[in-house]
Amino acid sequence: MLSTQKKTGQGFSHAKIILIGEHAVVYGQPAIALPLKTLKTHAKMTLRQDDQQILESSYYTGPIAEVPEFMQGIKHLVMYILTQQNKEIGFTLQVTSQLPIERGMGSSASVAVAIIRAMYDLFSLELDHQTLLKLADVAEKDTHKNPSGLDAATTSSATPIWMIRDQTIDPIPLELDAYLVICDSGIKGQTSQAIATVKEKLQATPTATKNTITAIGALSWQARKQLAQNDVLGLGQTLNAAQKYLRQLDVSEPTLDKLIELALQNGALGAKLTGGGRGGCFICLVKDQRSAKQLSDLLLANGAIAAWIEPLKK
Repeated sequence: MLSTQKKTGQGFSHAKIILIGEHAVVYGQPAIALPLKTLKTHAKMTLRQDDQQILESSYYTGPIAEVPEFMQGIKHLVMYILTQQNKEIGFTLQVTSQLPIERGMGSSASVAVAIIRAMYDLFSLELDHQTLLKLADVAEKDTHKNPSGLDAATTSSATPIWMIRDQTIDPIPLELDAYLVICDSGIKGQTSQAIATVKEKLQATPTATKNTITAIGALSWQARKQLAQNDVLGLGQTLNAAQKYLRQLDVSEPTLDKLIELALQNGALGAKLTGGGRGGCFICLVKDQRSAKQLSDLLLANGAIAAWIEPLKK
């Protein structure tokens, strides 16, 4: 029997981008990620009088037991929490998200975080951050096979994140006199495929690939110092260097490369893909808001399908 008197639980989360360190973070190197709180996800779980368990979303509406393959992580997560809390209930779970999927913005993790918070709210349970991240990993393993945990950590955080897998997740200050232009290339990112590519390269050319991964990690340390010192030009160079290494790992893609090159030719101080790669989003560092608007308009006129401008000084 259900002990709580609440009939509805709600949970929220938001988007994220990786500033630097993607892919290398899977192998123990540091990464820096930024929350994008303007793009939100909302989950609402409402008790039903019958025993039906219904999911309502823009991609699927129907019994949660019959979700399509790409949403298995949601089903697994919900059933895991219900079993863990010994709850046998009928419910309607409504999920609405402003995040584009498969764009490296943490869509799946954002949904997982919002659902966890909604369920814990419904059951009037305390939810500490460590438990939240462990539960999010239940869904993320279905979606990404070998997730670093960075997406869940950042989509649930109000501050930028410094992460070394299985070691540390720390908030870091962000007071940079610059802006980021975040652009959607229009191509669905292939995170799982990109992760598999890096794994294959590690098997085929272990020394060279390990060196590349280590080099990306070194750039993350460098970027952390540059953020602390308000070194905008230096950070731009660091982002460019990271993109070269990501290309060496074969996780970039021709359309991304073309748009990144266009950005660098038109005022960007640095530019690189963000997230899993093979499509998805890319980021461009610019000096001021005017430059950000001009570059955003240019990229939208040349193939990017969406753009967001984010100040790096809060």
